[in-house]
Amino acid sequence: MKHSVITTQSSMPSPRRLLSLALLVFALSPLAANAQSGRDYVYIVGSSTVYPFATIVAERFGRGSAYRTPKVESTGSGGGFKLFCDGIGVDYPDISNSSRAIKSTELEACRSNGVVDIIELKIGYDGIVFASALSAPDVMLTTADIYHALAKELPGSEPGSLVANPNRRWADIRDGLPAHRIEVLGPPPTSGTRDEFVEIAMGEGCRQVPWIAALETSEPSRFRAICHTIREDGAFIETGENDNLIVQKLEANPRAFGIFGFSFLDQNTDKVKGAGIDGVKPGFEAIADGRYPVSRPLYFYVKKDHVATIPGLRAFLAELTSERTLGEDGYLVDRGLIPMPVAERRLEADNARTLTSLSLARE
Repeated sequence: MKHSVITTQSSMPSPRRLLSLALLVFALSPLAANAQSGRDYVYIVGSSTVYPFATIVAERFGRGSAYRTPKVESTGSGGGFKLFCDGIGVDYPDISNSSRAIKSTELEACRSNGVVDIIELKIGYDGIVFASALSAPDVMLTTADIYHALAKELPGSEPGSLVANPNRRWADIRDGLPAHRIEVLGPPPTSGTRDEFVEIAMGEGCRQVPWIAALETSEPSRFRAICHTIREDGAFIETGENDNLIVQKLEANPRAFGIFGFSFLDQNTDKVKGAGIDGVKPGFEAIADGRYPVSRPLYFYVKKDHVATIPGLRAFLAELTSERTLGEDGYLVDRGLIPMPVAERRLEADNARTLTSLSLARE
């Protein structure tokens, strides 16, 4: 009896077919987009104050890991958030660092472009200094002096009235201040340092006028307009996001003051010095314990959606929040960062490990 042989096509794809399918899946994946676009590295933008710290971590990470050195750009805090919030994917930054907390308006801009899961990591503290050349006379200022030197408008003779700032020389503000012209070099509106400076230094000086202080509760928008608006008549000179340029200009002009982060003062003590504010000179201990009145935390903001697709991003966050980086003997502390207490450092490291997202409901 003859047996007929029935041949059937195997349900298993051939090895060549499997390879083709695998290549197709990869071509459609985010990793393929990274490979095709050259984005096999972490991309960071943001604050000029945080830029040196971010650069140091990036260089250490590039030397000590299997990943490429991250790309770091100094765009200012506001400029960084603009780029960061523009979208998800390899064309957009993975991280935006900042010398202030992200604003609710910036969170809303992120949300509108699909950037919803954001990880906020605080790395430490910094002070904002009012610096001058080493050859300049020592000066002790108050927050009220700073407000009266730099505000666009000042209280008039009648409560509730305002006049254009009439002060041309420091001595016009009060006896004991220098007789030379008010010249202050500082960052542009995109800078987190400027945001914090007007909020902390000018705002506190402004609150010493009783009728203006009352506006903070009754008319907060008017309070901010009065207290946070810097004069535009040449007394304040915007110098971009380059704090090193301010240091150079102060050396050339001992009568000028400059506004920048304490870390730049700490790295340039052979060129500039910081004025005391409200009786306290800027220093490591004074900023750490809160005695120096013009201080602020520093942040990194990370897109959670990028962690799984950008090579090295998760490992970079582990390096950033490690004790060897942020601890009391960490290499960023050696470069001027004021460290957080142990409990705060552990919390931030845990947030980096668990990828804990920030609430988008921030005020």
